[in-house]
Amino acid sequence: MKFLHTSDWHVGKTLKGRDRLDEQRLVLAEIARIAEENQVDAVLVAGDVYDSSVPSAPAQQLVIQTLLRLRQAGAEVIVIAGNHDHGPTFEAYRPLMDVAGITLVGMVRPPGQGGVVRFRARSGGEDVQVAVLPFLTQRYAVRAAEIVTQTPSENVRAYDEMVRQIVAALTGGFSDGTVNLLMSHLTCIGGVLGGGERSAQSIFEYSVPASIFPVSAHYVALGHLHRRQSLPAHCPVHYCGSPIAIDFGEQGNTSVVCLVEASPSTPARVTDVPISSGRRLQTVRGTLPELEASAASFGQDYLRVWLREPARAGLRDDTIAVLPNAIEVRIDPEFAAPSRPGRPGLASALRTPGQLFAEYCESVQVQDARVTALFGQLHDEITAGRAG
Repeated sequence: MKFLHTSDWHVGKTLKGRDRLDEQRLVLAEIARIAEENQVDAVLVAGDVYDSSVPSAPAQQLVIQTLLRLRQAGAEVIVIAGNHDHGPTFEAYRPLMDVAGITLVGMVRPPGQGGVVRFRARSGGEDVQVAVLPFLTQRYAVRAAEIVTQTPSENVRAYDEMVRQIVAALTGGFSDGTVNLLMSHLTCIGGVLGGGERSAQSIFEYSVPASIFPVSAHYVALGHLHRRQSLPAHCPVHYCGSPIAIDFGEQGNTSVVCLVEASPSTPARVTDVPISSGRRLQTVRGTLPELEASAASFGQDYLRVWLREPARAGLRDDTIAVLPNAIEVRIDPEFAAPSRPGRPGLASALRTPGQLFAEYCESVQVQDARVTALFGQLHDEITAGRAG
């Protein structure tokens, strides 16, 4: 049987205030086309469908339309909640989505009550079992009282043990005659962050070793880490990564979905299918004239600009005029002079406000006579007002 493994869509995510819904629409349409062209038996969406637990109506509309399109292509569609999603809302919509043939799982469920999804593959007729484990918070896995009274290491062990028990219960029915899959949204020890994850829910306290997954699993489909990677384990364990770069920390990542072929008697064969619809993110460095000369080479990439020249009034506006896709403009930290913090002493007390401001401007590499003049004007207005 063939299936697609995808995760971490983060529909509704903005980048420095820039709406990316149209871009996300193209990415999801590309994923749907891949599913249609390969006639997959199933699509597994391993969490973080949305970027927010309260997604906007347009974001929800886009996700629902995509899931319906995948289902209309003949695939079993199974979706679990990630840490950005709202699990109880998934559960509320579960009966309605069931009618459409789409399986939503927002909370941990026993194997016989939705924790294991069973179906027969249309391509080869194999019986398939998919154990599903949505994101599990430490507070849910470890009682609140224990979090307060136990040491952090004790809480780590408790979380690890709880996840082990759940995985064992969900996979206990895996058999030799079925294709056995497990899908979860969690952090595995040894996994590499993609650069845009929510760090508070990706740290050691929420990690488990990949060794918790049983040898009877033909494939473990994970979400949560945005970088495409596989982990050494008793069975194939894969993060497919996000199909779109979420933030500039992910600008070097390769966006893919995983096309997997598996049978009860053979190891899973994984093919990475590139996703090209999302706009690339790029960090560029140089003086404004240098960047202007290279502007054509940046294409439609969203840019983080690190300027290698002194700050001045209007520099950001001038940069945006030259590079309209620049959504973050800063002075390159390698160029800026290191700050020299210190407590003001007698020498500082004897200097005028104008002299102190000039010293500050020098320390942050601001060289603009207009800024100095504006400071002097504002200082005169304030002192004149107080005198009056």
